[in-house]
Amino acid sequence: MEQALDILDLVWSYFRLGFYAVNNVQGLVIGAAFAYMMAGWRQLPGSTLLAVLVHVAFAVLLPVLSNGAALRLPPIVELSFWQRALELGAGYLIVISLFFLVKVLVVRRAPAEGHAGDAGHH
Repeated sequence: MEQALDILDLVWSYFRLGFYAVNNVQGLVIGAAFAYMMAGWRQLPGSTLLAVLVHVAFAVLLPVLSNGAALRLPPIVELSFWQRALELGAGYLIVISLFFLVKVLVVRRAPAEGHAGDAGHH
């Protein structure tokens, strides 16, 4: 039982750290864009993966474009890179899910409200 709680604590820490990592302007814009492009919940894993890739690409390219820094690939051979990527994935999973949920709720309500308003004009 203790081992299961340790694993649950580790998973929870990835989601917590990931959410804080993407809860900024860059992360929220990326998350909102991918949620907007999603047509259904089945696209969530792919959208999450692509959001992480875009996030990493921005992290690599922004210093080059804004400060003229040398272009360097991310340290993909280090465990810390993959841990950070997993955290970002967990964070984007939360953010994209929330944005997509809002999108689904708004799209469902918009036609119903539009039809109710049109019924009185016939």
